[in-house]
Amino acid sequence: MILDRALTLDGFIAVVRHHEPAELAPAARERILRARAVVEAIVDGDRAVYGVNTGFGKFESVRIGRGQLEQLQHNLIVSHAIGLGEALSAEVVRGMMLLRAQSLALGHSGVRPEVVELLLALLNARVHPVIPAQGSVGASGDLAPLAHLALALIGLGEVEVGGAVRPSAEVFAELGLTPLTLQAKEGLALINGTQLMGSLLALALHDARMLLGTANLAAAMTVEARYGSHRPFAADVVGLRPHPGALEVAAELRHFLRDSQIAPSHAECGKVQDAYSLRAVPQIHGATWDALAQAGRVLATEFAAVTDNPLIFPETGEVVSGGNFHGQPLALSADALKVAVAELANVSERRIEQLLNPALSGLPAFLTPEGGLSSGLMIAQYTAAALVSENKVLAHPASVDSIPTSAGQEDHVSMGAHGARQLRQILDNAQAVVATELLCAAQALDFQTLRAGQGVQAAYEHLRANVAHLETDRYYRPDLLRVLELVRGGGLLAAARGGDAAAASGEGNGPGRVPQFGDSTSRH
Repeated sequence: MILDRALTLDGFIAVVRHHEPAELAPAARERILRARAVVEAIVDGDRAVYGVNTGFGKFESVRIGRGQLEQLQHNLIVSHAIGLGEALSAEVVRGMMLLRAQSLALGHSGVRPEVVELLLALLNARVHPVIPAQGSVGASGDLAPLAHLALALIGLGEVEVGGAVRPSAEVFAELGLTPLTLQAKEGLALINGTQLMGSLLALALHDARMLLGTANLAAAMTVEARYGSHRPFAADVVGLRPHPGALEVAAELRHFLRDSQIAPSHAECGKVQDAYSLRAVPQIHGATWDALAQAGRVLATEFAAVTDNPLIFPETGEVVSGGNFHGQPLALSADALKVAVAELANVSERRIEQLLNPALSGLPAFLTPEGGLSSGLMIAQYTAAALVSENKVLAHPASVDSIPTSAGQEDHVSMGAHGARQLRQILDNAQAVVATELLCAAQALDFQTLRAGQGVQAAYEHLRANVAHLETDRYYRPDLLRVLELVRGGGLLAAARGGDAAAASGEGNGPGRVPQFGDSTSRH
């Protein structure tokens, strides 16, 4: 990947998860040099400019002499690298590194090209700074986590490489890399930004798209197992309330349910209507689709943004202290996605109840033919209920909180990193709940002799190739973990959509297209 002005979510995932190399575009290098010239002119001149030759935060009025500017930037990094908690995952750190390099490459930060090039060299060598998860309040950006990232660039702290945690200086020496001696403005440019929030949110958005499609599949499978009606998913019905997400989800359900042998078999059954968790899937899941589309628009803007402070305008030589580091846009998006993803789990757990409760399903209680001697999938619903309830606590919006920092200079903060970390946990829980629904729905379909709709049938057969039918009680956890692996890897969704992993992740324009990066329109 060539870093220039544009970064897409697909490009982000290619570098962060699939280790595609990244390098600086020549045009980006020129932009960086032009902004750097402004900083060097300030250093050579007499005017006081925040972050270049002054202290930081409450110390903004303290003028720093030219001979102390390197020490100023060094002190900034070592004093701010005071995070706590477990280390962030390598993929989150990789995302932070890429997004920080991307923002600096836009040419309004005033660093030297060597700073960006070292970031990318470490990224390409799969050397990841060890960054504690806790410490960001979301303004001025993700200060403490990004300070830990910068710490590695100056040869301090620790890095993870090849699964081992080692001193940065030792790894630099092995790779023949020279740690940075930070020059004027560079330390501040490295730590003022939203890259922890951005990395967490981007990874979650990618995974939530996959989960949405898989939740659609689980719902379709439950509809077939429960002899549910397909009519509520018809285009003419959903089209009377044409929210884009509802239209997209209904289209995907129709795709999964096409050519069903089960649906005609109960056409005259006399049942008037299904439970909401079955017939209102387009409206419920569709609202999540809309939330994903909005998050995509926010991230598309953020991926093209300069988020540090102060900002350099090479054309005029102006240096402006602004608020681009504030995480509020990402914080609100993370909180919205927390609710949207939690709802996928909420309704999935209700469909599990529809499958396991004989008073609702007409199937053997807890889907075991030996009720009493065997408990069947009884406790699967307990576990799903536990995860759903945990999500309800995590879904409380982090962004409604704020606490002043820096002696009141930074008097409103976003708490965006809190929300983004909570989103990751909610997403993990929701994936497990949907996997549980799929396990139960497949067991319910085992009692069916007719073929389900084509997409459902393909996914059912794929699941059964990996997890055996439950004849009598056994240790179920490995079964659930295997289905969870299929959910997270996209295997079941790919089978249902009739394509490869790209189809599962929503690329292309087939039925059930998930919202793309920055998507603002529906294909209907």
